[in-house]
Amino acid sequence: MGARAILAAASLSLAGLAACAPPVPVPVEQAERDCLYDAVSARSPRTSIAIGIGSGGRTGLGVSTEFSPDYLSGRTPSQAFDACVRRRSGRAPVTPLAGQPGWGG
Repeated sequence: MGARAILAAASLSLAGLAACAPPVPVPVEQAERDCLYDAVSARSPRTSIAIGIGSGGRTGLGVSTEFSPDYLSGRTPSQAFDACVRRRSGRAPVTPLAGQPGWGG
């Protein structure tokens, strides 16, 4: 095995180890902003509908429904928000979900 092959194998091993490292916590304020999506997703399923008309008169229709794990497990939006902030920042939210800008409850 040549030197290049050894270096390539070593760099692949290091990349694999880096993927297993625990995530670096983000500031709690950033986690609160990022976790609003989890709270909205816990409230109800999300449904998307797409309609398209192409050249030659061809038409298409697509429907998708997304169920979040929080919704399926029965978590409230506040519980989902709190768990997400703790997971991302390692700390409890400073501002509860009801006080977050953009939360319509």
